Amino acid sequence: MSLILRGAARLVRPLVSGSYSCPSRHYAVEADSVGDGNEVLVERLEGSQKGITVLGLNRPAAKNSFSRGMVETFGDILEDIKRDNGSRVVVLRSLSPGIFCAGADLKERKGMTTDETGEFVTKLRSLLVSIEQLPMPVIAALDGAALGGGLEMALACDIRTASSNAKMGLVETRLAIIPGAGGTQRLPRILSPALAKELIFTARLLDGAEAKELGLVNHVVQQNETKDAAYQKAIKLAEEILPNGPVGVRMAKLAIDKGMQVDLSTGYSIEEVCYSQVIPTKDRLEGLAAFAEKRKPVYKGE
Repeated sequence: MSLILRGAARLVRPLVSGSYSCPSRHYAVEADSVGDGNEVLVERLEGSQKGITVLGLNRPAAKNSFSRGMVETFGDILEDIKRDNGSRVVVLRSLSPGIFCAGADLKERKGMTTDETGEFVTKLRSLLVSIEQLPMPVIAALDGAALGGGLEMALACDIRTASSNAKMGLVETRLAIIPGAGGTQRLPRILSPALAKELIFTARLLDGAEAKELGLVNHVVQQNETKDAAYQKAIKLAEEILPNGPVGVRMAKLAIDKGMQVDLSTGYSIEEVCYSQVIPTKDRLEGLAAFAEKRKPVYKGE
């Protein structure tokens, strides 16, 4: 293996063998937070949608804003899902009509010391990195406002859908701060440095159509009567991913994510390392057999 290929191999996590399945769970945050006790709901869909795991933000009184308790709880959820081979696609949505996430809980922030504020932002940044590094595809469904840290969370996802009436923006400079949970790094990589600077410097709000035109979201859909049009579009995308080999999909995500962080030559080496991990899988042989037999493959993630 060349020096570059050995370096690429260090960037790629080894393929995890075996399986791990998590039961459906509701997560409650600490009692001092605002909400009804079930602030993040985890739902694993069944039937033809088996393999789709839905994370529902459910803190309507606080517009799904991030409290310290919610950040800690969300981290526990992601640790479960990371090890769950039964989750092939994750959809992140809001269960509160009209709002996706308003960012940090500013009421709680007001009572924090300078040190506590810095610690909170560090933990929130780490949480969004955990979303970004989930091994399976993650789709954010924006059926309402995604502001500040809320949009930063959506940027940490692989794919974004939005309703036409959704509002989104990195608005932190209005509060004399900056996007601190990865927004200054992800937005220029998704769009361009100049455009990211314009949006952050001006704290501009975009609707779904404007976001789609800039490339901030993959799809924009007209809102429906149940106020979940972006979520329904996200589910349709997840259903398109489900039939494909889950190991292949995970390795494709890893190759893209790691390759974007290095030069092109090293990126090719990362792709080679990722491809080498799908060659010995049972799913690859199943795909070949299904093609020869002219039938749909049945992939098991092995």
